[in-house]
Amino acid sequence: MQRSRYMLFCAAGAALGSVAAIMALAKAEGQSALKPVNASSHWLWGDEAGGHSEADLQHTAVGGATNISAGLMWGGLLGAFLQRTRPGPVGIARDATVMGAIAALLDYGLLPRRLSPGWELALSGRSVVLAMAGMAAGAAFGGLAARSTEDPEV
Repeated sequence: MQRSRYMLFCAAGAALGSVAAIMALAKAEGQSALKPVNASSHWLWGDEAGGHSEADLQHTAVGGATNISAGLMWGGLLGAFLQRTRPGPVGIARDATVMGAIAALLDYGLLPRRLSPGWELALSGRSVVLAMAGMAAGAAFGGLAARSTEDPEV
């Protein structure tokens, strides 16, 4: 646990942060909280996935697993970096912000559209940016939590 604490905490934080953000942002836009979750299944089912507002195995399970997996990956990468560098709180926030920007650039700028999170099928552009920030914030909180549990003697 000692060696992987940052990876575990950051991964969990990023996954929870992104899913919570897209669901809350959808509600704020007057939509179903599940719509952006379902939209993330577009890599398998096409753009029509962004129109599904109800829970179903086809869209919600695939979209939920896709969102959580992506958050785990991005947060885990950040955690691996933080584990090596051991920055203070400001450095954790900075590095999480950079991670979020890299994720946004790759997901919405460099990768084929079919491999994007698909949130734009259900959310406004502003909310997509805020959702990426939610993922970064979750990862940062995970990093801060990992740091707070460190033994200062190690």
